[in-house]
Parts: sequence; C-alpha cells; structure tokens
Amino acid sequence: MGSDPILPAFRSHPRVWEGNRYVYPVLSRRARGLSIGINLSPHKACNMDCVYCQVDRDVPAAVKTVDLDVVQAELDALLAEAVSGRIFEERPFAGSPPELLVLADIAFSGDGEPTSFRGFSEACERVLRSKEKAGVPDLPVRILTNAIDLDRDEVVAALAMMDGRGGEIWAKLDAGTQAYFDRVARTKTTLNEVVSNIADVARLRPVTIQALFMALDGEPVPEAEIEAWLGRLGEIREAGEIALVQVYTVARDPAEDWVGPLDRTELERIAGLVTSRHGVDAEVY
Repeated sequence: MGSDPILPAFRSHPRVWEGNRYVYPVLSRRARGLSIGINLSPHKACNMDCVYCQVDRDVPAAVKTVDLDVVQAELDALLAEAVSGRIFEERPFAGSPPELLVLADIAFSGDGEPTSFRGFSEACERVLRSKEKAGVPDLPVRILTNAIDLDRDEVVAALAMMDGRGGEIWAKLDAGTQAYFDRVARTKTTLNEVVSNIADVARLRPVTIQALFMALDGEPVPEAEIEAWLGRLGEIREAGEIALVQVYTVARDPAEDWVGPLDRTELERIAGLVTSRHGVDAEVY
C-alpha cells in the first residue's frame, strides 16, 4: 500500500473476537480493508512448520474441533456487523484510514492449513450461503493456502464450486530451490509437489501468489534463490494464469528469532523482476 505506515491494526491479527471460536475480523494490508477470517485449525496443527509463522504453538489450543454450525452462526453475525458498519466503531478498527473501513473479503486462514480440514467443501458451501443471506453475494472468498492439499479430491471439488461465486486462491510460494524450501517450510512435501499443485489450479482459474521474503540469520535472500523462485513462477505461468504476485516480508513476531524483515527497497526490486520477466503484476506490502 505504497509508503503508508504499518498501522497497529495491521501488526495485530488475533483470531478471537467477542467469544467467537472460529470467525474473526482483521484489518488486512493485502485485502485493503476488513477481512473476515475463518479458522478451521483452532487446534493449531499444520502440515508446514514455517520459520516465519506467527502462530504461538507454545500456548495450548482452547478449541480443538470444528463445529460448522457454529462457524456459520459466527460468520452470519459478523457479516451483519460489517455490512451495517457497526464493527468499524469498535477497536482496533475505529480511527483507521477511511479507505480501509470497508468489508473486503472472507478468508479461509487461521492457525493452520485450511484445505487440510476434512469438511472443507461443506465449509465453502456454508460460506456461500452466508454471503447470500448477508446480501453480499459478490464478496470475494479467498483461500489462503500453502498448496500442499490442493490436489485432494474434496478440495478440487470445493474450488470448482467456488468458481464464479467469488472464490479466489492465494497460494504460498516462498522458495525456488528444495534446499531453501526445506529450511523455511520444514515439511515432508517437496517443492516440486507444491509448484505442481499450484500449476494445476492455475490451469483452471487465476491464482494469486503469496511470496514472503525474509532475512535469515541477518542475511538477505541469496540472489540465486530469487532467480530460482522466478523460474518456479515461470513454470506456473506456462501452465496457467497468475493474477497477481504479492511480495511482502515479516510484519509480526515470527516463530524463530533468527528470522527478520527485508527492507522495502529489496522487496520492490523483487517485484520489478516479476513484472519484467513474466509480465505479471506484482505488489509490495
């Protein structure tokens, strides 16, 4: 968002709201407004263990299962608050720039990978119903994913159901080489599998790429790694459509204290390479 300062509401993304178990509002830089998050991983389990993750897994989870009836009830209530504008009178949203005081999206995010939830397709169906009930059928529904489970049959069916109904895929791609991927993602899934899953989705619908770059042990991302990452983008671009690449860095406390942010100049340089090499729009946050 240009050179705007990072607001306190951007720095804090608590996944609790007035006693809710699963649905929460945050002010999002990338969504450019109020994002209503749905946490299908309140147990805090995830199929990656990213070094930059902000989820505090040292604190035991208060909720360990997902009740979709409760999810839908919480979403209905929060959508009503947002559509009426009442929520923008509450902290931490009150006093934020007026252009951010808009309902921007519903996002499957939370404390783990949303697409790994058994019942993900039903969760998507319920979100579509809630949008209709709230009178915002065109509101984007963004699935923030690490792409590991994009090839699961249930997820494939859910994405197809969301096509033409506001569904968007925001897929993570933070690495170009397997060695770097192993260091930052810490998962058994290979980078080739992740890239293949994203490419398969991009063949059917535009995909937004989320790319977080960081300093590790005080060192910026090696140039060879950036080049390899650009190559991975090229693989996806050849297979299908990339709608946007989001280039950003650490904004909140990461899982590891040896992870730090990159400066904006470097992020802008990387974004410029995306556009010059692949003709794809890239935004810096």
